[in-house]
Amino acid sequence: MAMSHPTTFAVTWDYRCPFARTGHEYILDGLEAGAEWDVTFVPFFLNQGTGSEGQHTWDDPDHQADLLALAAGVAVRDRFPDHFLAVHRSLFTARHTEAADLRDRALVHAALARTGVDADAVLDEVDAGWPAKIIREEHERCVDELDVFGVPTFIAGDDAVFVRLMDRPDGDGARARDTVDRVLSLMGDHPELNEFKHTRLSR
Repeated sequence: MAMSHPTTFAVTWDYRCPFARTGHEYILDGLEAGAEWDVTFVPFFLNQGTGSEGQHTWDDPDHQADLLALAAGVAVRDRFPDHFLAVHRSLFTARHTEAADLRDRALVHAALARTGVDADAVLDEVDAGWPAKIIREEHERCVDELDVFGVPTFIAGDDAVFVRLMDRPDGDGARARDTVDRVLSLMGDHPELNEFKHTRLSR
């Protein structure tokens, strides 16, 4: 009997992580190529990590600037969803291709504006404070219910798997679809495979 894999899944992100950028580019390129995935994008604040003892960054003023881009992404996801995929890619590009400091409001504004979203309106939502609360709620839910520790973590039902893809799809939609489908297949069809990691990189 043929195996099947989930097409409904969630995936965590923080714009500062290069592996999150790579993983999310596979998803974005796959969606653009027509992949029929139902994806929920879940913010995960790397400063907080898994909330280990003594680590309380949510209300620490020294960490608030690090929330800016993530909060902007959540604001677009929840208030301007038609723009989310473009904004998502733009903020990853700003950080990892353009080396932008995503704590800089002007640079985040520019990354938003070039997608066509109303950047001022997005940052007004960030300033209202609710996106930071959503980030904390969704982050803590992932940690408490699924022991999520980083990005990108793929989540299907009660199964959560941290995935590290080593090269970018570079706009190859077919490759992106195949790669994400392979990840989902491993999650759904091979629960006995817990860890599989090359000891050396091939490049």
